[in-house]
Amino acid sequence: MKSTFEEFDALHQVKELFVLPNAWDARSAMILQDLGFKAIGTSSAAVASALGYDDGEQMSFEEYLMIIKRITASVKVPVTVDMEMGYGTTPSSIYANIQRLVGAGVAGINIEDSIITNSKRTLGSAEDFAKTIQHLKNSLQREGKSLFINVRSDTYLLKTANARDESSRRAKLYASAGADGLFLPVISQEDDIKAAVEASPLPLNVMCIPGLPDFTKLQSLGVRRASMGPFLQMKTYGRAKELASNVISEGSFKSIL
Repeated sequence: MKSTFEEFDALHQVKELFVLPNAWDARSAMILQDLGFKAIGTSSAAVASALGYDDGEQMSFEEYLMIIKRITASVKVPVTVDMEMGYGTTPSSIYANIQRLVGAGVAGINIEDSIITNSKRTLGSAEDFAKTIQHLKNSLQREGKSLFINVRSDTYLLKTANARDESSRRAKLYASAGADGLFLPVISQEDDIKAAVEASPLPLNVMCIPGLPDFTKLQSLGVRRASMGPFLQMKTYGRAKELASNVISEGSFKSIL
């Protein structure tokens, strides 16, 4: 019988595009599982919003872990966690959090190479981040544990100069450090996506964003994984606001019955 890590890893190795939905609580995860999605991801932005926080590690790891545990306890498919910057300031403190995620039954994580200082996000050192990834992977191996580490590189998100070349450089560096996947949020142009696929030794993950090609095109470009990010939750809450507003304007509960 395959472990959840093996199940999750295998989804990145087939030709068919792996569409990953992002949940924000146990109920949303259960709905997505019932629809037939083969794995569930969390969105840190969506979970933070549901808890009344802004994104960017504003919620505590303890609060986040509570939601994660409820999700893993409520679904049978593999779960991967958007871990932001790791909720730690050193490789060791990040790994301590990872140990708790593995203990909760998590199959994978996203971890990003940008940093936030005084509310401003900037691209971090690729070399330092690679050392962190290597530490995490070596620590997991030493303890006989497995976790899919999808590295999020914010080259396109932060509109880095020469984003193609810098993404390629970072992808190769992170692959050599033991990363399992590459995530380039907000990349959307076909030429950029094709270049990233060709340059990266790692399976490429893209995210729902206006202008992103459809699934058929993404698959033909070689993308292995496409995720929803916080957009499903944003639409859901937008619809809830609309319905509640109708209760007021119509003077009845008809709109929610």
